[in-house]
Amino acid sequence: MAAAALVVQEDDANLGSDIVKDMIKQLRAIDTYDTYEGWSEAKIIDPIVLTKERKKNIPVIGDPDEITIARLKAYYNSLATLIEKKTGLMAAPMVHISHEGFGRALIMVGKLIVVDKILRDTHRFGFSSLEDLCEKSDKTIEKALGLIEKYNAAATD
Repeated sequence: MAAAALVVQEDDANLGSDIVKDMIKQLRAIDTYDTYEGWSEAKIIDPIVLTKERKKNIPVIGDPDEITIARLKAYYNSLATLIEKKTGLMAAPMVHISHEGFGRALIMVGKLIVVDKILRDTHRFGFSSLEDLCEKSDKTIEKALGLIEKYNAAATD
């Protein structure tokens, strides 16, 4: 059986975005068996991209595997890291997922919850493209920065 073709190209401009670079760092950090040794950045981030064809191959109902949960946690860790870099305040991600793939992801800055996301169908976690990943991440980070600015006392407490 031939290996599946990569969706993310080596020359994709979005590979240079902050969120993608940080997610690659996060994914390499949790790779305890050096699976990603010698892999290109495009190959590491490729499973995050779920095209329509890839989504068809994932059952509608299912439990998430450990690798998918690790990718989900890497995403929220990366969001927290980027919020930290932009504000200088410590951002703490908290992800709780049941064995069935339902849960919640929070990012706290001080006593302020800046990201609150209900998680469903986490076995199908991914983005339609790297551009989609970057856009959604930027939107989430901008919203978080707005909350920190608006409720600065809670964020710095």
